Amino acid sequence: MMSLRWIAALTCFSSTAYSGPGPEDVDVLDRSIRIGSVAFPFHNAPDVRSLDLSSVDIFLECTGQPYTREFVSRALEAGARGVLISGPAESADITVVLGANEEIIGGSRIVSNASCTTNALAPLLKIIDEAYEVIGGQMTTVHCYTGSQPTVDQPRSDPARSRAAALSMVPTTTSAHKLVGKVLPHLAGKIEARAIRVPTASVSAIDLTVSLGIEPSLSDAREELKKRALASGVLGWTERPLVSVDMRARPESLVISGPEISVSPGGLLRVFGWYDNEYGFATRMLDVAKLLDDHSLANEGCSRILSQ
Repeated sequence: MMSLRWIAALTCFSSTAYSGPGPEDVDVLDRSIRIGSVAFPFHNAPDVRSLDLSSVDIFLECTGQPYTREFVSRALEAGARGVLISGPAESADITVVLGANEEIIGGSRIVSNASCTTNALAPLLKIIDEAYEVIGGQMTTVHCYTGSQPTVDQPRSDPARSRAAALSMVPTTTSAHKLVGKVLPHLAGKIEARAIRVPTASVSAIDLTVSLGIEPSLSDAREELKKRALASGVLGWTERPLVSVDMRARPESLVISGPEISVSPGGLLRVFGWYDNEYGFATRMLDVAKLLDDHSLANEGCSRILSQ
């Protein structure tokens, strides 16, 4: 997909993950990149089945190719114990969002980690639903532009997404509400969602309004959601008047802005939060990969016991 030289260069400098240079001690070797004292081997093959992946615990499928079952199973055929897909995939055994439904991972070998916005939305909906019962709601993600959008006007399948990404706010779609229905089945069909792509390169936001079965006071809502968010392991909380650039490289799936929470008569709750759609999601990929590996090892151990 790109040369080792370019991978090394983009490891040293990032326009979105950090300011200034990153790791300075990055060397390009024959078929690997060395960062500090650790060498990371690289392979280039049109079909992963031509590689020996028998020493690979979890294979991260991040190509963005159509995730057919045949395609994502190739890493298993090559010897990997499990596959984690960095996007929505009907072909996966299950879709897992940390902080929402990770308990279902079981013996699954092909897992989808959903999307960055779903990782932000699902844990938030879970803590709200557990506290106050979500009846229904509407979410808008104010999302930074991505590589799928052009830098100058160019034809795309969606006329709005054909426009220059850095020059306009672009109303468009998101699949996050549909994925929430997979992750939290009892909320399927209760949440609608839209997206607005905005001219920033990193960090996005969620603006969620939900109708509740139990109507809290404003102070109760802030106190209860803060407690549940900080106990979730993936949600953060801030009382400070921050802007998007302040949230770059935050590892949380979502950082809720306490002062932005409001409660309207009739049980309408509004919650606003920030998420680094690159860094935060990449962090969740590593977390879920570790979880998948732990379950894979446990199931492998059980198989050995049963076969003895």
